[in-house]
Amino acid sequence: MFGRIYHLLAKEFIQLRRDKWARLILFLPPIVQMLIFGYAATFEVYHVQTVVLDQDHSQESRELAARFTANGRFELGKPVSDERQIRDAIDRGKATIAIQIHPQFAELLRKGQSAPVQVVLDGTNSNTALIALDYIGQISAVFAQDYQQDYINRVAPRYEQLLPSVGMQERPWYNPDLNSQWFFVPGVVGTLVLVTVMNLTAFAIVVERELGTLEQIMVTPIRPVEFILGKTVPFFLIGLVEVAMVAGFGTLWFEIPFRGNPLVLLLGTSLFLISTLAIGLLISTLCSTQQQAFASGFLFLNPAITLSGFAFPIASMPTVMQWLTYVDPLRYYLVVLRGTFLKGTGMQVLWPQMLAMGLLGAVLLSASVLRFRKSLD
Repeated sequence: MFGRIYHLLAKEFIQLRRDKWARLILFLPPIVQMLIFGYAATFEVYHVQTVVLDQDHSQESRELAARFTANGRFELGKPVSDERQIRDAIDRGKATIAIQIHPQFAELLRKGQSAPVQVVLDGTNSNTALIALDYIGQISAVFAQDYQQDYINRVAPRYEQLLPSVGMQERPWYNPDLNSQWFFVPGVVGTLVLVTVMNLTAFAIVVERELGTLEQIMVTPIRPVEFILGKTVPFFLIGLVEVAMVAGFGTLWFEIPFRGNPLVLLLGTSLFLISTLAIGLLISTLCSTQQQAFASGFLFLNPAITLSGFAFPIASMPTVMQWLTYVDPLRYYLVVLRGTFLKGTGMQVLWPQMLAMGLLGAVLLSASVLRFRKSLD
């Protein structure tokens, strides 16, 4: 048995060594995609195109407008003179946000009254609009606090010490600078491994069937289980190498810390790869051509990545969608990746994720093997 499996493994690695294009596809695209995701995928917003309609033309209004350019979040365009130009700028895509400072803005402030400022947002991209609106609120609050402080110092300096205040001290754990790359890069490792290993498994067996070599192999003394092991073990080893390569590159290039135990990550990766290989094998038993395998893989990958929590919080999803995430192995693997990389958590915390991936892997692999046997009959 082991001799037949060994020869089948040797055949797969020899075929991979001869195929230079396959080796290039295995190792170059993950690095490129890591760079793209690492730099492009972010929750932060910079250089939001903004126009200001200043109808007060006072020192206070000009100071408020100037504060929006001080932190790089907003990029002020050419000032507008009326509300029609605001609508035109937003309709043409020249501005995402318009800030309208009404007349008597400074006069109200000097009287100690509230001075309203209108903010018009392009809600086409709701995520950018909400984040930018939060930035505007923070800038306006700081401006109001500074102006209030200056007003008290001028009017009644002795009452300054009597005013109550609440001071918030921020203390982010695990990611002191709140760098979104630290969140996305470990997640990219999981998504890249899912895509690569699943497609390799699905296409490898489909190609054998399409070329007619699957039937030739199965008439030999090799048994179906041995054939499955011979086909999947190489991709399991390739998956381990790819995780080490992509994770190492992300750690060094983006300076992502790794605070956990490598053995815990190895166990989580192994369990995740078993589930991924089982999904690829299941797809291969349902498809007869490479086109069908590609379409089936695409049909699975998009929901799997979306429901995994890679970019969108699972808690924000509808209840039915949250239930579906429990059958997504990537959901659990991302918790393991981010936990071992950023938090340094061990098995005492991650064992539920390990158990879930183990159960999913056992169920999916059993279903895949049974389906594979049936497809051969």
